[in-house]
Amino acid sequence: NKINKNKKYYIFIDEIQFSKPVKNPYISDSDEEITFVDTLLGLMKIENLDIYVTGSNSKILSKDILTQFRDRGDEIHVYPLSFTEFYDTYKDKNLAWRDYVVFGGMPYILRLETFEEKSTYLKNLFEETYIKDIIERNKIQNSSDILDILLNFISSAIGSLTNPLKLSNRFLSENKISISHNTISKYLSYFEESYILYSAKRYDIKGAKYFTTPLKYYFADIGLRNVRLNFRQVEETHIMENIIYNDLIRRGYNVDVGVVEYNQTEDNKKKKIQLEVDFVVNRGNIKYYIQSALALESNEKREQELNSLKRINDSFKKIVIIKDDIIPRYDEQGIYYIGIKDFLLTDNIFEN
Repeated sequence: NKINKNKKYYIFIDEIQFSKPVKNPYISDSDEEITFVDTLLGLMKIENLDIYVTGSNSKILSKDILTQFRDRGDEIHVYPLSFTEFYDTYKDKNLAWRDYVVFGGMPYILRLETFEEKSTYLKNLFEETYIKDIIERNKIQNSSDILDILLNFISSAIGSLTNPLKLSNRFLSENKISISHNTISKYLSYFEESYILYSAKRYDIKGAKYFTTPLKYYFADIGLRNVRLNFRQVEETHIMENIIYNDLIRRGYNVDVGVVEYNQTEDNKKKKIQLEVDFVVNRGNIKYYIQSALALESNEKREQELNSLKRINDSFKKIVIIKDDIIPRYDEQGIYYIGIKDFLLTDNIFEN
């Protein structure tokens, strides 16, 4: 009765997982209960009311909420800060990049000053929020060490091809732990559901089909990845690739790892060769091919990075992103070159 039909109202409900069902006060002599879903579905009938709900992964996932709302709700994925948002507080591209590749884009990082403060915050965030959520939600017992080792394996190999069987074998060879590839696959799915990791499938560009295995894994926030390794492996080659992947996902694109196959004759025998394109980027009927290269310091390195792009015969745009600040340009083969910072800071980058 207090809602004015001529005004717009907003309701924000945080930590919805702590709500509890209550007995329906309108039906006597009944055990029927009212849940938060029932309440919100009733509120959604009010046209001038906009409702936003958040919840912790340990109790309820966003996909569960969407299912309960019977397709009447939309998911808004809140990402860590993009490089553009991070840069807004620095106004110096080089300083912003220096910190972004180390500490990532968790917003609270910007309020902290020292390395120790930032490191402690990221470590506590990872252990007390993400890992605890996964353990509680999935009722994992006596396997926290397994989760730690698996995360360290993935952290040390971002952007590298792997699969649950390879990881299972690595557990046995390096840690003398026998764990099935099915269990590894299950734990990896927990990491993805909790937005710690993304997985990227391999796509056969010429054959227009997906490979089921292996996959590449990327961290949703590079700071969380770095703190897992105690900042031991802050090498820009794979970190840059991870940051580009995250930025493309944030922009709303579907992102795959490209594979270009061709036959090569050696000693009168045909041999199938596979080359990689770091990212095949899709949205609707539009497609782009992206190669991430820290530097193109020699003709040999340039040929290595460009070989896969040159063997793609369609007319979609091909882009090479390098670390150095350069004047964006096209070469004689129509391949577009741009520095990483300009790529991340340009909204309409694919229209250039």
